[in-house]
Amino acid sequence: SNISNMSESLLRFPEYFRRIVKYPQMDLEYTLWQMFYLIVNPKKVYSTTRYHKETKNQWARDDPGFVALTIMLLLIASLSYAIAFHGSYLSQILRVILWNVFIDFLLVGVIVSTALWWICNKYLLHNAPHSVEQTVEWLYCFDVHCNSFFPLFIMLYVVQYPLIFLLYRINFLSTLMSNILYVCAISYYHYISFLGYTALPFVEHTQYFLYPVGPIIVLYIILTISGFNMTVFVMNLYFS
Repeated sequence: SNISNMSESLLRFPEYFRRIVKYPQMDLEYTLWQMFYLIVNPKKVYSTTRYHKETKNQWARDDPGFVALTIMLLLIASLSYAIAFHGSYLSQILRVILWNVFIDFLLVGVIVSTALWWICNKYLLHNAPHSVEQTVEWLYCFDVHCNSFFPLFIMLYVVQYPLIFLLYRINFLSTLMSNILYVCAISYYHYISFLGYTALPFVEHTQYFLYPVGPIIVLYIILTISGFNMTVFVMNLYFS
């Protein structure tokens, strides 16, 4: 059941977070391999999912290295943006760092993961006759969020940073470039989520995870025509 599925995930949390503070227990080489291929060939990352189920008896990663490294990179990127916009205001710098890590990445991740975990187990399961009944693990949904978030992080935190003084302007070219960057990042998030749930053989109709991309592109066109610059909006939201 969904409740027992969630309970199993919660029971794994103490061990999961105990390992996150123990560097030798994390496989950072494999984590870096995953991060690299999430950018260049995300299908390759999910090709190892079935192998993980066969060897670890769970679909989710048991290694918190991906989460730990993502948080570390977020801290560095947030600090860079905060210093660029706030200089020496320590309280503002801390606020930006805490917001990016605990709200944008972790809290949003928990909310999205919980929603998709419930939707998958409620509506999208399709266990073959005479096979062992399986359900989607909550921790796997969180893995999918983390995988999907990383390319978005690269585009909106890393790539955007050296371009910020070009994108943070009120003119058509800046608005066009900024909105293209955001629509690509958000659309790629949905694409990697689609790949993640498609990797589970007992989940069907995973094309639904791609459906938001259409409205996102339409919204991009409307925002660009109306002169709404996403970089200006987001930077003002965080730093004004």
